[in-house]
This record gives sequence, C-alpha cells and structure tokens, in this order.
Amino acid sequence: MFGFAIRRLLQAMIVMLVVALLAFTLFRFVGDPVNQMVGIETSIEEREALRERLGLNDPIPVQFFRFVTDAARFDFGTSYQFRQPVSDLFAKRIPATLELSFMSALFALVVGIPMGIYAGLNREAALSKLFLSVSLVGISLPTFFIGILLIFLFSVTLQWLPSFGRGEVVEVGSWWTTGFLTISGLKALVLPSITLGLYQMTLIMRLIRAEMLEVIRTDYIKFARARGLPDRIVNFRHALKNTMVPVITITGLQLGSIIAFATITETVFQWPGMGLMFLQAVQNVDIPIMAAYLLLTAFLFVAINFIVDILYFVIDPRLRIGRA
Repeated sequence: MFGFAIRRLLQAMIVMLVVALLAFTLFRFVGDPVNQMVGIETSIEEREALRERLGLNDPIPVQFFRFVTDAARFDFGTSYQFRQPVSDLFAKRIPATLELSFMSALFALVVGIPMGIYAGLNREAALSKLFLSVSLVGISLPTFFIGILLIFLFSVTLQWLPSFGRGEVVEVGSWWTTGFLTISGLKALVLPSITLGLYQMTLIMRLIRAEMLEVIRTDYIKFARARGLPDRIVNFRHALKNTMVPVITITGLQLGSIIAFATITETVFQWPGMGLMFLQAVQNVDIPIMAAYLLLTAFLFVAINFIVDILYFVIDPRLRIGRA
C-alpha cells in the first residue's frame, strides 16, 4: 500500500505541475499585468521599473520556477482589482465556500444513500418510483433555475428563509468565520446547500440503486439468504458494503465538483465565497485570482482523488490481494 500511495503521489505532483503551467500561461500571456496595475498617466520609465520589480523581464523558465515555488507557499501575487495579496483574499472567502460545500455534500449523502437503498430493495414500490421522478428533476433542471425556484418559493412567497448572503457569522480563530453557530447563518445555508447538492444527491441515489439491484442478484447474496440470515444483515452488511467502491469514486469526484463549480450557486445567492470572487475576477480580468482559483481547485481534485484511491484498499480486499 505504501508503494501504491507513493506512485499516486508522484502522479498527483505531475498533474499539479501541468495545471501550474496552464495557470502560468494564463497569468503571463493573457494581458499585460503592468497595464492592469497602473493608470494611463504612468510614464514609460515607471512602467519599466515596475516590470523589472515584478520580474517580468526574466527568462520564461525562471518566471515559471518562481511562480511554482510561490504557489507552493500559497503566494499567488497581488490582485489587480483589490490591490491585496490573493492569498489573503482567498483566506477570507474559503470558509464560506467550504461550509457551503460541506453542507451540500452532507445533504447529498444523507438523503441520497437512504433513497438509493430503498429504491434498490423495493424497486416496484410507489415511493421508489417517486424517488426516481424526483431524481429526474434534479438531473434535468439547471442549477441556477433550481436556485431561483427555491428563492421564489421559500424566500419570496413563504418568507421562511433568506434569499441571499451568508447571515450572521462568528469568528473562530484568527481568520476562520462560521455561520454554524448562529440561527441566521444556519438559515442562510439551507437554500444554497440544497441547490448545490441536489444534482449530486440524485446521482448518488441512482448509482446506489443500480449497484444494489446488481448485487442482490449475485450468488453470495442468494447463499446468505439461503443460510437464513436476516434481511438487515444481508442488505446492509453484505450487499451495501459491496456497492461502496463505485459510490466512493463518484462521491469523491462530486465533492471536488461541488467545490469547483459552486460559482453558479454562489452567484445566484450572492454567497461570499471563492466562486463569486472568481466570476468577479473574470469580469475584471483579474489574472492572479483566476490563476489561483485554477490551482486551488485542481489541488482539491487531486487531493480528493488521492484519498479515494487509498480508501479503495480499506474497503475492497480484492485490491490488496491483487497488489500482493
């Protein structure tokens, strides 16, 4: 397992280097950073001095090496728009995005797994057909439309939940802020979490249903029932456990997708996270923020995939035997 982890880690480093090259290309060759940082009244001499101070006159390999080493220290330069270090801006926005992503993933797992199990074990039941109909809605409708519908129903019509913002937050430590400790913060999390997690929930539900339908027809499940084992043990200890490998794969990838593609949900609900800041950076051609967002999302995907690969060995003994 240790050798497998080392190989996966080396592959992850190669992926991050490729992504860093793409981000550096975006940072270096899309627009002129000097023109973004100074006004039209700045003289040519001042522009050249700034270019020299930023290291833009150095050879391209030197600039790329400096970019990679700075990014490894989470130093992504200075924002053109805000005139602040990008790492400080992301430190203020990361708590909001991570809390929203965590609640969305929790909603998808807590709701999707029981629905998938029930639909797989009771495929002809009326409730199973209702679950499948709901899943079609979650997969078919775009995220922004679901968010607008939820805002219209629960914020405008019923006035139960807020339609935008993060609510009241509490500072925990030197830089982390959380809305979990306030009533308004928890209320503000409900609608965006459902909007962001609905697609993942339907995907997990359908995947578990399909896997359960396949597993319960296998010979070892029939043998377990023939031995007289209770349905609870057969369904949850034997059948459900053997459906977890593809579920973990999809769940891991979807968790990365939740974090990476929360931009639409954050825009609809004006959620002060990284996704909203990224869209603002695109509108203002703020290249350092765009490059940093690309690197951070790629790092999250690589880290989650690495964890998923390690979990394979814990859950599926066949992989351990194959490696041996």
